[in-house]
Amino acid sequence: DDADLGLAASAGAFGSFLHQGQICMTTGRHLVHENLADAYIEALTAKANALPVGDPAQQQVALGPIIDANQRDKIHSLVTSSVAAGATLAAGGTYDELFYRPTVLTNVSPATPAYAQEVFGPVAPIMRFSTLDEAARLAADTEYGLSLGILTSNPLKALELAERIPSGIVHIND
Repeated sequence: DDADLGLAASAGAFGSFLHQGQICMTTGRHLVHENLADAYIEALTAKANALPVGDPAQQQVALGPIIDANQRDKIHSLVTSSVAAGATLAAGGTYDELFYRPTVLTNVSPATPAYAQEVFGPVAPIMRFSTLDEAARLAADTEYGLSLGILTSNPLKALELAERIPSGIVHIND
């Protein structure tokens, strides 16, 4: 609840959209305190909408192609099934050939397909939390857990929270 909103939105965009989300330490789930959630969604959505997508050999872009059509279709299926299950599409959710727009999903639950499964694409599912206990429980409730990012103005609070969440690596304010 005390994270720097600008830093959080930049880190969230970088974490979910770098290399089209096709890296092992992609930010696959965004847990945001309810006091910051609306502003975070607005900031991340603006960043997603502003990122140019296309062929990096032809133009200056932030996101290039998805690895192949099968992966693009898997990403799109997770996005569309998430929306069908009640998530709200705040940005993206479309593609042109292998170029998938950076996507922001809100109103997700632990059962939302793009939250529950590894997307391996430029998708940022956002879930709100109200307490650090809830955040720790949500973050730990996954079969994945290579990396974890915690953004806060209090690094000691971040270290205490990180101790409660199994993860291969922890990034604080990054």
